[in-house]
Amino acid sequence: MKAISLFSCGGIGDLAVREQGVEVLVANELSNERAQVFRYNFPEVEMIIGDIWEEKEKIIKTTLNKLKGKSLDIVFATPPCQGMSKNGRGKLLNLVRKGERPKVDPRNRLVIPAIDIFLALDADTLIMENVPEMENTLIPKNGNESDLLTIPDYISFRLGKGFSRSLKVVEFADYGVPQRRQRLISVYSKDKNITRFINSTGSIFPETTHSKNGYGKYPWVTVRDAIAGTPRLDAKDIKSSKCNDIEYHKVPLLDESKYFWVSNTPQGKTAFDNQCVNKSCGFTGNKTHGSTHDENGINKSNGSTPIFCQKCGELLPRPWVEKEGTYRLMKGYTSAYKRMSYDMPSSALTRNLSYACSDNKLHPTQNRVLSIYEAMIIHTLDRYNFKWQREDGKKVSDKLIRELIGESIPPYGLSVLFKYFVDIHYGRITSNSSVVRGQLCLV
Repeated sequence: MKAISLFSCGGIGDLAVREQGVEVLVANELSNERAQVFRYNFPEVEMIIGDIWEEKEKIIKTTLNKLKGKSLDIVFATPPCQGMSKNGRGKLLNLVRKGERPKVDPRNRLVIPAIDIFLALDADTLIMENVPEMENTLIPKNGNESDLLTIPDYISFRLGKGFSRSLKVVEFADYGVPQRRQRLISVYSKDKNITRFINSTGSIFPETTHSKNGYGKYPWVTVRDAIAGTPRLDAKDIKSSKCNDIEYHKVPLLDESKYFWVSNTPQGKTAFDNQCVNKSCGFTGNKTHGSTHDENGINKSNGSTPIFCQKCGELLPRPWVEKEGTYRLMKGYTSAYKRMSYDMPSSALTRNLSYACSDNKLHPTQNRVLSIYEAMIIHTLDRYNFKWQREDGKKVSDKLIRELIGESIPPYGLSVLFKYFVDIHYGRITSNSSVVRGQLCLV
């Protein structure tokens, strides 16, 4: 099978495509530094760097030249999610209500040139990956802001009859990934076998292999399963914060206050709920933190959470801001300064995975965040021959690594899905196959 990759980033998602024997001919990525990482890891692929709107015709022409008269099987597209992501929705809604931002985020329109390319190349199957919010994100049907369609309906409108579609919000922990990461996977196809399969079963997705409690499936792969054996680190000083024997197994230092908060935070809990550590008091009934939705539907943390022990008056090890000797509780999400649980998959790894204040990113038991090395394991990158190098020879920064992990989905989970798609295409799995009737389908 032959494919092209759009919005390719550093190529982490493309590892799954390549693993299933699909030949990627052409790729496109806006960012040069991300494209340089892609080029190093996929030297056989023609990478076109630049804005997809401006490079659309070049992508089409280059692909046709590579195909040499053969058909294109797959367009794999992962457009940016910043206009859709729940992390930024509250702020975006506020700006829209104030008239400071267009109702339709320009980034959400990037699906349009992707569809233009798909149709121009007469490809058989479009596979898209994005945040679950894409399913309800609106864009103009015909360039008219008053005539809007959800992105999935817009794609169906553009493709017309003859295409079957199957959409699912996939929890990648359900496919053996030690990370709870949900993504909307959308498949549109006119491939004979794939269309027949979707029309017969209603879905193109394999049976999940794992679940939270097992019950006839494997239990979720946990943080303990993934990283319990990595060397111990501590964010208190330089010497204890890194392992010289393992590249990328290092963590940023925590200042004295943050270390105090983190070191008193139990597994699976947030520092905002820490109780009194005064040895002569030890009161555990201080009001815990929480959040409520305001009149605009924005989730905000409560402002009444105590920063001093309600029994002895001692300063609690909760995230605070101090100004001229006056303390107040730090504003932030209730999941900030929160430890992961060892016996669950990790929360979704984000671009801010190295910040203690980020969402649920503290190590389960050690006083630190995850190392980049541990993040690679949790993201299943340790299963692939992926190098953190650039074609132009420049150094790949830790910041770029965090961004590439945060912007991608775990390649192992995607590989499970791609294996199923490819097997259906080749007729190795049909609607009457035993795997469809409930048996596990593993890579």
